[in-house]
Formats: sequence, C-alpha cells, structure tokens
Amino acid sequence: MSRKLAWWEPVLGAREKQLLAEVIDSGFPNDGDCTTRFERLAAEVCGVPYAVGVTSGTTAIFLALAASGVGPGDEVIVPDITFIATANAVRLAGATPVLVDVRARDLNVDPEAVERAMTPRTRAIVPVHVSGRSADMPALAALASRHGLAIVEDAAEAFGSRLGGRPLGSFGIGCFSFSPNKTVTTGQGGMIVTADAGIERRLRELKDQGRPMRGTGGADEHVSVGYNFKLTNLQAAVGVAQMESFGARVEHQRDLYRWYQEGLDGVPGVQLLEFDLEGGEVPQWVDVLVDDRDGLHDHLERLAIGTRKLWYPLHTQVPYRQDDARFPVATEVSRKGLWLASALALTREDVQYACASIRDWARRSGA
Repeated sequence: MSRKLAWWEPVLGAREKQLLAEVIDSGFPNDGDCTTRFERLAAEVCGVPYAVGVTSGTTAIFLALAASGVGPGDEVIVPDITFIATANAVRLAGATPVLVDVRARDLNVDPEAVERAMTPRTRAIVPVHVSGRSADMPALAALASRHGLAIVEDAAEAFGSRLGGRPLGSFGIGCFSFSPNKTVTTGQGGMIVTADAGIERRLRELKDQGRPMRGTGGADEHVSVGYNFKLTNLQAAVGVAQMESFGARVEHQRDLYRWYQEGLDGVPGVQLLEFDLEGGEVPQWVDVLVDDRDGLHDHLERLAIGTRKLWYPLHTQVPYRQDDARFPVATEVSRKGLWLASALALTREDVQYACASIRDWARRSGA
C-alpha cells in the first residue's frame, strides 16, 4: 500500500508558539534580546565568538562579502552547482561572479578549477557545502592564503556540519540560511558567523543603517552607510525554539542517511553520494546520482514519494549563461542529481519503503 512521503517539510510546534507569544507579549517584535539569544546559540554551534542575524542566507553572503571589502570591479569565484542566490549575492555586492566547475564525487567546487580561474581582480572565494558535505576547505584555505583572498562559506545547507570535527562556517566567514527547508528554520532568515571582531562590527553596521550597535531610531550614531537586514525577535523566537531540539534533529538526519545507505546498497544506476559521518558531516538532504534521473523522479512522484531535482548549473541560467564545454562536470551531474525524501518526520520504515520503490524501479527499468 502506497504512502505519501514529503521531500521536506518544517517541524513546528507548541514551543515555537510559546516563544512567539512571549515576544508578542513583550511589545518588542523587532531585532532585540531574542535575536541576540539566537545569535549566541548559532555562534556556539559554529565554535566562534560572533554571530550576526540577518534577513536571509542571500543577504548573509552579500554582507560577508561587503564586510570583506569586496565591491565593484572585483571578481568572486563561485561554483557552477549551487542555488542561484550564491551568485546573486556577489552581484548585490557589485562584484562579478566567476563560475568554475565542480567535483562529481561531492558536487562541491573543484580547487584546481578555482586556481585556474584566479585573476588580479579576484578578491574572494565562495565555496558551497552542498547538502551539508564539506567543500575541500584545506585546499581552498591554502589558495586563499597564498593569494590574499577572503573566504565566505555558503554554508546554507551545513548548519551543524563539520569537517574533521571542525564546524563548517568557521574556516572563513560562515553564512547560513534558515529558510523553511533547513534543519532549523525561522521562516526566512540567515546568520553570519566569524571569529574576527572587526568583521563582526562591520557586519552590524552594514545590516543596520551604519549603526555598530542597536539604536533608538532617533539620536543614533551612524558611522557608515548601511542597510536594513535585521533578523527580528519574532523570527528568532522560532529559531530559539528549534535549537532546543537541534541535537535530535541532526542525529535524525545522520540516521536517515544510514538508512538510505543500507537500502540502496548495490542498486544499479543509482549512486548515493557519500557523507563523512564520523568526521561530523550532517546531511541536510540525501542526494544521489542516477543514470536515468528523470525516470526515477517521475516514478517516485507517481508514488507520492517526494524528490527534488538538482539545480540547473548557473552557467545555463539567463543572467549567467555560458558554454557547457567550460563546465563538463557540472553539466553532467546536473542531469543526474536527485535529492531523495529527507524530511525530519520520516521514519526508518518510510525510508525502507522509499528504497524498496527505488529498487523496484531499477529492476523494472533494467538499470
């Protein structure tokens, strides 16, 4: 008997309602004490002293670039496989995104391609930790050090994930998203984390009209040009509530991957992309490369088993269009990539059902 499995859906409940009610009762829904509490929790997860709450993961990347001095005339290296927000944030900073190819084994940016793409105008690298798998941060950090470049980590899918025990987001300036399809959500919202006190101060100026600290809206000191990218107490209340179950959420995502690992072992034409669970990586979603990706996608959709196809490469999108020949790996994996049902509410039995459905499809299709 078939059952409906969500690809993803947020888990919200009584605790979120309670903390939201407390903010409403306080009469102060704007960026305030609850936002600060959420920032401190995020900084603790990332093992750094500073975190700055902002409106989205996109604005987090923009502000991190701007705080690093990136602006018009500069180039920023971005992987071709990522959500388009990564490149759009570079444009928002006034810089030019330079797209480079990725590695098939993890869908993350290829450090050799990064080095080949560097020019005298290169100011920063934005590695993306796809699905919570770490980019090759040692290699990228070495490149950045040799060439004097900033590293802004697009860790939107990697909150709580680690490389060799070190939190992702702590290798450079870390940027996170709390959109509805993340392990912790605030509806919309983002966070920037850093170990640099000067960067933290600059971020606060940029996100709040040039004020280095919260003001009154009246006789405040504005030391620079800034904007309005504040994370409100209302949003932060949801985030604080979700952080109370963060450990359980993360462990569930690890279990989910283990269950898929067991259930898909040996299925022809379906390659489960690896996570280093022992090293601390946390799967945001479980992803596979499938020879007949569209066939499997359609099969699972007919069974009401949620999936999501991998992004189109950025070089195929209208604002960033370039020749496929420049991105052979990204072009190939984008046709094969599929995120499997990875919702927090899924049980082991749900995953077994999904895996049995995939096995049945492979058998019927002669994969």
